[in-house]
Amino acid sequence: MKKIILSTLLVFLTFTIAIAQDYTTPNTGVTWTLDDIAAASPTTITISGSNYTLLGNLNIAENDAVVIDSDLSLLIDGEKLITVFGAFTVDSNAVTITALNEAAPYEGFRFEEFSEINIQNATIQYGGGLRVLTETFSINNCTLTNNVSGATSSAVIQLSQGLPQITNNTISFNENPAIGSAANSAVSAYIFNNMIEGNNTANSNRPQINLGPTQAAEPLQIIQNTIIGDPALEQAGGIAIANFVGGDINAEIRNNTINGNRYGITILGPVNSMIIHENTIEDNNIQGDPILGGSGININTSTAGATVYIAVNDIRGNLWGITLQGLAKVNLGGEGNNEGHNRFSENGNNGQVYALYNNTPNTIMAKYNCWIDDGGQDPTLEEVEDVIFHMVDDPNLGEVVFDPVDCSLLGATDNTVDNFSFYPNPVKNEINFNNIFSFEKVEIYGIQGRLISLETISEGQQAVTVNLPSGLYFVNFSNDSKIVTKKMIVE
Repeated sequence: MKKIILSTLLVFLTFTIAIAQDYTTPNTGVTWTLDDIAAASPTTITISGSNYTLLGNLNIAENDAVVIDSDLSLLIDGEKLITVFGAFTVDSNAVTITALNEAAPYEGFRFEEFSEINIQNATIQYGGGLRVLTETFSINNCTLTNNVSGATSSAVIQLSQGLPQITNNTISFNENPAIGSAANSAVSAYIFNNMIEGNNTANSNRPQINLGPTQAAEPLQIIQNTIIGDPALEQAGGIAIANFVGGDINAEIRNNTINGNRYGITILGPVNSMIIHENTIEDNNIQGDPILGGSGININTSTAGATVYIAVNDIRGNLWGITLQGLAKVNLGGEGNNEGHNRFSENGNNGQVYALYNNTPNTIMAKYNCWIDDGGQDPTLEEVEDVIFHMVDDPNLGEVVFDPVDCSLLGATDNTVDNFSFYPNPVKNEINFNNIFSFEKVEIYGIQGRLISLETISEGQQAVTVNLPSGLYFVNFSNDSKIVTKKMIVE
């Protein structure tokens, strides 16, 4: 009998030792590494070489920080969650954060209000996404793939407030949209130079970038991203910005490539300020039903707001080019400083081409655009009339003022951009550039998207002095109708 009791007791002890424990850092103002946590709680994190395994939930207290600054893999057990009240930094050359078992995803990350988050050069996969409740958030040069619902079910990166920085990442093939914010949030993110492809694998009626209202004084910036759809996901759109609760929309959508989605860009609700400039919006027609979607750009509001400025976009191969609904107001050229120069080609359905469908009572200024792009030859006004739906077709609708037509200037897909160059790169004291486009200003941005310097350049000027610390920057060369963005390394 004693032997049986002893054997049972040994089994019980062995079982209790194997149970993983949740761990909360002690909130003493200390910076922790994963090694420190493993030493403090061996049942929470185990170590084998450069592989670290998280077996319990991890909470980073508000006065503490966790730093991952060496190359490693963090394997997280199923349904486990990392919650950050303090600071969390990943800053190494190659960090992989993944599920211990890909068939049992971990819960993901929850970044609480007032936490400070900076994630660089990481692969984040097979988890439940990033729930970002803080306004101090940046993620750069990371890969986020094969994530599912968990900490967030709205988007892989679900934002709540502030000016988050999302730059140079690859976000692909996740169950939910790539980037999102709630209808009652005020988020002005800087979303720059990301490769976004095949997200919303759940195939719900959501776009790959799905955002609500913005801050009033700071613009949402969606710049130089590539947003590619998956033909199998006919419900997934490209970009949507919605204002349903009386908030603000202050946004700039510029120099993006949006291809193969259900639709390209849709703006829902009134705007305060909106610029859609120099984007390539192509073949957003995968659902194939013109009643449900397929617009290159759709502006739809039941409440009058500010005018949306649309210029220098290349819009082709969609079921509709631009559709306007409700009380939407847009300026497509010929009013204010908008010179137009949008190019339309092969946007149509059921045998009819629709470059612009004005289903509003508003008069739309739309001068100096190329409505039928056949290699630079201006179409006749009669030919243009055939691809625009407005007052002429239905007297209850507003007029589209499209004369004069101009197909002489190339738009966003001008291949001669490839001939523009600047040098040297890396840079020491000066950048030189062949100013073949008569650019008028040079803007230099830091990796977090903040403008560092702006210099107005004169006709014929082809050099700019650079006096910056070593690091990676982005340079915009621009004039009223064209912008070229280049990466720049300063030694």
